[in-house]
Amino acid sequence: MVHMKMLKWVLLLFIFTKFPLTAFSIRDDIGFHVQECRTTAQGRYLIADDSGYVCDALSVDSVSRCCPQKGNQFSCQGCNLISQCCNSYEFCVSCCLHPVKTRRELAVQVKIAKAETAGTYSTVFDFCAGRCRHNSESVVHENAYVSDFHHCYYLPSNSSASSDKPMESKLAGINIVVGRQGESCDSVCTLRGQSCVPSRISLLNECEIMQKYLNCKGGCIASTGSDQPAEVVDDAPNNLYPKACLYAKSQKMFSCEGSHKYTRRLCPCA
Repeated sequence: MVHMKMLKWVLLLFIFTKFPLTAFSIRDDIGFHVQECRTTAQGRYLIADDSGYVCDALSVDSVSRCCPQKGNQFSCQGCNLISQCCNSYEFCVSCCLHPVKTRRELAVQVKIAKAETAGTYSTVFDFCAGRCRHNSESVVHENAYVSDFHHCYYLPSNSSASSDKPMESKLAGINIVVGRQGESCDSVCTLRGQSCVPSRISLLNECEIMQKYLNCKGGCIASTGSDQPAEVVDDAPNNLYPKACLYAKSQKMFSCEGSHKYTRRLCPCA
């Protein structure tokens, strides 16, 4: 028995000598990477993560904070793809995150606020989460929504972001006409034997474009009205900003039929 015990000790000593304990330990530089998501926090029932998935709050992974990757990624459920507005904040963010709908190089140029000192969004998720929240363009009289689709993700038309295509190429075949006071673009274009092209109004809704065709001596001001973009006539009441050029804050206001007795419209005719 004594010999057997000694033999065991010799064997153990041999093993520890040949194979140090460190060889069996877990290496410190090897670990498991756990995906972590950023999520919206506005909704009571739904959450959207930065991968473009939407789920109910109880389904979010408690460790990664990610939604289960099932269902449609970049879902636009309840969204109007023409106006780029949705009736749900979370699905607005999900739809906005689609790389085709929101290009990163443009989104990160958009200012977070109107102030000159305001910073820009650092990621597409930051842009979508911020842009889809309620803003001044979504309400009328400060206490009512313009429509049920009041979560909008489109890029501001007068942001620092700009398209790669030259503006001239986008307006190819379009006659840009300055209307007479009180005229709608439908009337302006009809008098030329042409028709107003509503899809091109947004291209004229830029200060630099208006300044090429209008005087804009009173500056360039964001406004709300179906007659915009337009210039306020000189003899307008002071509260209407005489001589100023007005661009529409919301794309939902664009119309060929709109008119105002104190403005001259800038119209796309073809």
